[in-house]
Amino acid sequence: MIRIVTDSTCDLPDSVVDDHHIIVLPLYINIGKMAYLDGVEMSRQVFYQQLPTFNPHPTTAAPGTNVFRQAYQRLAEVGASQILSIHIAETLSATVNIARTAAKETTAVPVTVLDSGQLSLGMGFMVQTAAKAAAEGATMSEILHLLAEQGRRTHVFAVIDTLTYLRRSGRMNGVIAGIGSLLRIKPLLKMHQGIAESERVRTLSTAYQRLVHLLEDIGDIEKAALVHTHAAERAEALRQQAAYLLPGGEIPSVDITPVLGAHLGPNAVGFACIAAR
Repeated sequence: MIRIVTDSTCDLPDSVVDDHHIIVLPLYINIGKMAYLDGVEMSRQVFYQQLPTFNPHPTTAAPGTNVFRQAYQRLAEVGASQILSIHIAETLSATVNIARTAAKETTAVPVTVLDSGQLSLGMGFMVQTAAKAAAEGATMSEILHLLAEQGRRTHVFAVIDTLTYLRRSGRMNGVIAGIGSLLRIKPLLKMHQGIAESERVRTLSTAYQRLVHLLEDIGDIEKAALVHTHAAERAEALRQQAAYLLPGGEIPSVDITPVLGAHLGPNAVGFACIAAR
């Protein structure tokens, strides 16, 4: 039996995690001297409401190798024959490298660690695919092939409301962030196969138009979700603007984990999607 492990940046709803018996390891949100387990010890609503006032600004961290080792060991004890551990893109976080170290130190069960090359539901969709395939009896090789093919078709892109939080988090040069805020620039961030790129758009309405154009460029879409940082109304407005491009059925609207929101700030909104081909 192959079991799936991931981290809390996957943004999968609890119902999906429970249905597929996925193990989600929370990252840490550090606020001053306090450390909170992401998704466990502070709700997303509370985090985003307080984010503008936190002093010092929150930082984030991955759990240590012992947390991963213990998770792998527990799965071995309940009958896992192999483990696939899927994590946020290596270009964005040290999480996957910590998992690799823990995997090498685990002797009770073979552990394969995969860099998803993605974040949020871009990764979450891959985790869900892996868990479903494992439940249907796919081999590790077959699952990895499925994920490589899906990863090629997976895109996440979003517009953030201000550069202020990227500046506070230390993820962007302060001078550039200051100029961007002064000029009211709306940064548009894109993630595909581990490569993060950005564009600068002048207004929110233009940024929404650009997000829709990016969906058009992808072509037919197999699966999609709205992702946002506590901005459900903006996400709904974007859904309506892009409705003609979205696949039928439910299109989830998901609040992005605070681990990512600490860097993006409130009111970010965008899409995670899988191209049909």
